Amino acid sequence: MRNRLRLIGAALLVAALAACSSSAKSSSPGTSTPAAGGPSTTAASARCVPPPANPKVTAAPVAGVASDWTLTSFDGTPIRLHWFPAPTATAAKPLPTVLMGPGWGEAGDTNVTTSGVDLFGALGITSLQKVGFNVLTWDPRGFGKSKGTVEIDSADFEGHDVQAMLDWISTRPGVLLDAARDPRVGMAGGSYGGGIQLVTAAIDCRVDAITPMIAWHSLTTSLFKAETPKNGWSGLLQAATAGRTVDAHINHAYAASTTTGIIDPADRDFFASRGPGDLVGRIRVPTLIVRGTVDNLFTLDEGITNYEILRSNNVPTAMLWFCGGHGVCLTAAGDATRVGNAVTAWLEYYVKREPSVQLGARFDFVDQNGAEYSGPDYPLAAGTPVTAHGAGTLRYVAEGGSGPAHPAAGNKDPLAGFSAGITPARATNAVNVAVGFARPAVLVGAPQLRLTYRGTTPAGVRPTRVFAQLVDDSTGIVLGNQITPIAVTLDGASHTVTAPLEDIAFTAQAGAHVTLQLVATSTAYAPPRLGGSVTFTGVDLSLPVAAGLTAK
Repeated sequence: MRNRLRLIGAALLVAALAACSSSAKSSSPGTSTPAAGGPSTTAASARCVPPPANPKVTAAPVAGVASDWTLTSFDGTPIRLHWFPAPTATAAKPLPTVLMGPGWGEAGDTNVTTSGVDLFGALGITSLQKVGFNVLTWDPRGFGKSKGTVEIDSADFEGHDVQAMLDWISTRPGVLLDAARDPRVGMAGGSYGGGIQLVTAAIDCRVDAITPMIAWHSLTTSLFKAETPKNGWSGLLQAATAGRTVDAHINHAYAASTTTGIIDPADRDFFASRGPGDLVGRIRVPTLIVRGTVDNLFTLDEGITNYEILRSNNVPTAMLWFCGGHGVCLTAAGDATRVGNAVTAWLEYYVKREPSVQLGARFDFVDQNGAEYSGPDYPLAAGTPVTAHGAGTLRYVAEGGSGPAHPAAGNKDPLAGFSAGITPARATNAVNVAVGFARPAVLVGAPQLRLTYRGTTPAGVRPTRVFAQLVDDSTGIVLGNQITPIAVTLDGASHTVTAPLEDIAFTAQAGAHVTLQLVATSTAYAPPRLGGSVTFTGVDLSLPVAAGLTAK
């Protein structure tokens, strides 16, 4: 459970650049499968010029804890490190290193008694050592035994902390170097530990490959989609900072979201500066993006955005979706080893540079049945979409909204009790639009919704919103646990709005039915202004059908 919670965190981040460029130390760009010439060469590594050494950075062993060191970072902040060299690493046979960051609110992993992968499919320390890696974990600033203020994976703070770690790693015995102060390193970890990978790879060319798991692109689109706070998750994340020193914007934004549902522009700017965001465009190292289909904190579109940026820059990139993430898997999960195997292969191929390692397809995902599919790229080739039309009137009341979910008896997911209360579920107060399938279809991507409406609501400070979700009529489960807020204008006049819904991965058989629900409230989001009603004179839905898939 501790390992699962380590990855639950949401992260929050920035955009300053360090002195080092993002020159690639990788193989030929543009493919997730081995290039003809194999993994990267030392000639490519020579293009990396490390940033100037910071004389303020020092490290000292922690008395009584063999694995622990205290790193004095660039600004004097003490950062606790946990160093686990591979037993086979020697000066004569040095080995590459993997940096593995923890989730939000957590200390770095120190578990060396359990091998294999954790409940998310993420790698453990011993499993990395067994395939020939040294492992460094750490307590991010403000968490665990590290000091300082939590700055949410800021390039100016947490990013510089990792740069200091790279300098320290290069001094350790048994560490493979590509050049002076340039250790051969990959990165692993999820959520907060995924965000720091994207930030670090953007500002320091010494990173050779990354595998960000359930990370994000922008905190403004993930935490405040359609300018609507995710109060469900923000409450859990805020609780994880109890007793810690965090940037004042974090507390101020939380208070505002819970009282008014409105984010102050200054707070919004802070969060916008605390995400990989534009920094992703500077990444040049091979990147495996791992996403959760039921992740309703950092939804699939966050990873898709990062993927498309990297692909447009011809960076070796692949993307894998699994049933998990920040949320509870209420359907069949499929092969529990997929994620761990994929991350291990990526690190072995691009960091150990073992050309015999077989990588998976560029895009690989599972549906609600746990069935695996793959495609040559994302977005997939499009088939004929499934469409539906409807109308109706929605009462703006708090009762009968979406959620909480009620996992079936026997659900073994440890997050079932933790996040079910903020997970979307079939609503009783809703405008319902039936969707039927005349033929089998695999839905992959973002459904498109067009609403023509008119409505009124009493004056108030809270914004006006409607929420849209798709429900599998055969199970009663919301597809991917996803619900989408849509801004509406309720002034009595007729308006039209078009919006993409959250991305989904769902297989429908011929004769299957799902229901589009338009609802007034959700346990996942801050409540909108209530009172009055809205009449939808036109509801037009288009579901994305994928073509060109390979079933496994």
